[in-house]
Amino acid sequence: MKAINISEKFTKFDAYWHPRQLAIVDDMQVILAKLKGEFVWHHHEHEDELFQVIKGTLYMQFRDRTEIVNEGEIIVVPKGVEHNPSTKNGDEVHVLLFEKVTTSHTGNVTHEKTKSYYPKI
Repeated sequence: MKAINISEKFTKFDAYWHPRQLAIVDDMQVILAKLKGEFVWHHHEHEDELFQVIKGTLYMQFRDRTEIVNEGEIIVVPKGVEHNPSTKNGDEVHVLLFEKVTTSHTGNVTHEKTKSYYPKI
């Protein structure tokens, strides 16, 4: 039970689209990730995802629109909703995610960006 400095934790890794597990809260995990460019279209059949933008601007693409999520804002993607997180103009975006421990990185899709393990940071 110690305070965690999120900004300091982001200095500990460089890889884009490879989440790091910050903490476990019951059956949920708190994850940090650095994003750059476009991810992959996918959905999570049984889990919601919460994204909080710590740095930059996240573009959460849905099939019918794109939601712009600015620093200090959150977006919740409900289970079953196809989405594709992305950034613009080569910008690096830092996000904190809150999701079930059982949530698969790329949901219903297997892709070269899919990670099956999130290192603890």
